[in-house]
Amino acid sequence: MRILGITNLFPTPWQPERAAFNRQQFTALASEHSLRIIAPVAWSDELSSRWQNSDWRPKKRSMVVDGIQVEYPRYVFPPRILRGSYGHCYRQSIGRAFDRALNEFHPDIVYATWAYPDGWAAVKLARKANLPVVVKVHGSDIHLLDKHPARKRRTREALCQADGVIAVSEDLARQVVGLGIDSGRVYVVSNGVDSDLFSPSSRGEARRRLNLSDDRPIIVFVGNLVPVKGVDVLVRACKIFSEEKMDFSCYLIGRGPLQKSLEHQIQSCGLQGKIQCLGSKPHKELPDWYRAANLVVLPSHSEGLPNVLLEAVACGTRFVASDVGGIREIAIGDRGKLVPPGDAAALAQAIQSMLCDSTQQSSHLPAISRSFAESARDLARLLERTIASHHSPMPRVSQICPTR
Repeated sequence: MRILGITNLFPTPWQPERAAFNRQQFTALASEHSLRIIAPVAWSDELSSRWQNSDWRPKKRSMVVDGIQVEYPRYVFPPRILRGSYGHCYRQSIGRAFDRALNEFHPDIVYATWAYPDGWAAVKLARKANLPVVVKVHGSDIHLLDKHPARKRRTREALCQADGVIAVSEDLARQVVGLGIDSGRVYVVSNGVDSDLFSPSSRGEARRRLNLSDDRPIIVFVGNLVPVKGVDVLVRACKIFSEEKMDFSCYLIGRGPLQKSLEHQIQSCGLQGKIQCLGSKPHKELPDWYRAANLVVLPSHSEGLPNVLLEAVACGTRFVASDVGGIREIAIGDRGKLVPPGDAAALAQAIQSMLCDSTQQSSHLPAISRSFAESARDLARLLERTIASHHSPMPRVSQICPTR
C-alpha cells in the first residue's frame, strides 16, 4: 500500500519528543508499506519555540524521519475562538502539501490520526481526490466534545463520512458508536509498545543509572503538562500524604503550558523537596524512569488507552490512574488501582495503599501490551480492506449517516 498519513501527533523539529507512540506505530507501518506524512505545526507552537529558545533558527519544512518523508506545513488558526472553523483552517494550511503528495506519491489511502481538525480536513481532501480515508481516534478528541458544540458537530461529520474509524480501546469505540457512527465501520486497534525498549529490569540498577535515592518511594508522572492530565490533582494528593510525614519523591516528566503554574502550586504547598518538574525526557530514557518508580500515576480527566501505562506495566511497574476511558481494560488484578478523576483525597489514599505494598515490581504479571509491529499489522489489514471496498457499489457513507 501507499499510505498518506495526516496528523498533528508526530515529532517535529520544534518538538522532537512529541507523540513518540504515534511515531513508533507509523515507523512499524512503514517497514512493510510505503508511507508519507503531513504533520502540520501550529503557528503558536512555532512562536513559543522561538520565544523559549535563544538559539532558535528556521527549521526545515520537509525532512526524512525513520525513513519516512514528512512535510511540516504551518497550521494557521484563530486561537481559542471560532473552533468550528478550525477544520477549514487546517484543510487550507495543508492543501498544497496534500496536492504535492498526490502528484509525487500517488497514495492508495489517506489515514488521519485525531478526529478534529485532522480527520475532518483529511476526509474533505480525500473525498475530493476520490481516495478512501480512515480516521483514528485517541481519547480526548472524543471524550471532551461536549465542551465545544461546534467541534462536536464537525467531529461527528468527519467520522460519519470516513470509510472507517479506528479506536484505541473498546470504551472509545462504544463512544464513537454513541455519536451515531455505524458500528460496522468502527474498529479497535490498540497501540503497541516497543518491547525491545520497555521491559522489566532491576529497580535499584535503574535508580543508580538515574542518580536517584535508593531508600525512598518514588512516584513518576509522564505526560504533557496540560489541564486534561490532572497533574494539579497529583500535587494536591502529594500534599495530603506529605502532611502525614510520609517520605517520598515525585518526578513530573513532561512539558506544557501549565509548568509554571504547577511549580507555583508545588512551592505554595511546601513540596519543593518532594516534587520535581524535570521537563521532557528522550523516549529512550523513559524505561529507566518506569523501572525506578514504585508507582506511575496518571490522574487524567480524560484518556483513551494511554501508552504511558502500557509502557510502565511492560517495565514491571504498577500504576494508579483515574477511572476514565479504556484504562479499566488494563487495570487487571493488582496491576493498577483506579480512582475517580479530580478526587485528590481518593488519589492520595490509593497511592499510599499501593506504596505500602510495592516493594516488588510486577514483572510476574502477564503482559497486557503487544509490539508496535503487531499493532501495525492489524492496522494495515484494515487499511487494505478499506481500499478493496472503496469502489464497491454500496452507498456512500455520507449518504447513509444522517446529520444532526
